[in-house]
Amino acid sequence: MSRIVVSPSILSADFANLGRDVKYVAECGADWIHIDVMDGHFVPNITIGAPVVKAIRTSTDKVFDVHLMIENPRKYIKDFADAGADIITFHYEAVDNSEIVDLAQYIKSFGVKAGISIKPKTSPEEILEYIKYFDLVLVMTVEPGFGGQKFMEDCAEKLKVLKTYAQDGLYLQVDGGINADTARVCTSYGANSLVAGNYIFKSENISEAIKSLR
Repeated sequence: MSRIVVSPSILSADFANLGRDVKYVAECGADWIHIDVMDGHFVPNITIGAPVVKAIRTSTDKVFDVHLMIENPRKYIKDFADAGADIITFHYEAVDNSEIVDLAQYIKSFGVKAGISIKPKTSPEEILEYIKYFDLVLVMTVEPGFGGQKFMEDCAEKLKVLKTYAQDGLYLQVDGGINADTARVCTSYGANSLVAGNYIFKSENISEAIKSLR
């Protein structure tokens, strides 16, 4: 897996013109579309639900990379799968360890890829025994909840550990403060999927911003 997958986060898009912005970044070369779902409980912000995902699904056939920053993710898996998600990632910190493998299998039962994410204070060693059950591991390099935060390089260093244990085909994704410079840091540590919000959507040339991350 040599190509770096770029997944623009619609958290930084114009919500009044969300379908338009999704279509535009897809046309500008985005590989996936990253959709941050927040419930105001697991993280201190509220964003969008499955009906919005379903509404923008008609804007592009790109992979919908849905990141659930919510409590009780199982309750909403089917809704997001039905709405058109291609990848559904939940947080390690949001569930009991005894649920993790079963939840990965539940996601896959809908024909969707399964991802697991860790927050900045969670060590990579905590999830090593589980990564073989997943298609994607997402390392947060900011505290989840809001866009535009500063990149934490010490969090990105977790990728080195995960890379050592990663099976072939696993996406090692990183999200938080990603730009052309921090992208280089992350890919040098083993990341092969980059989420970027402000850096892409606030750029004067979105196509060039996407290219610069690769």
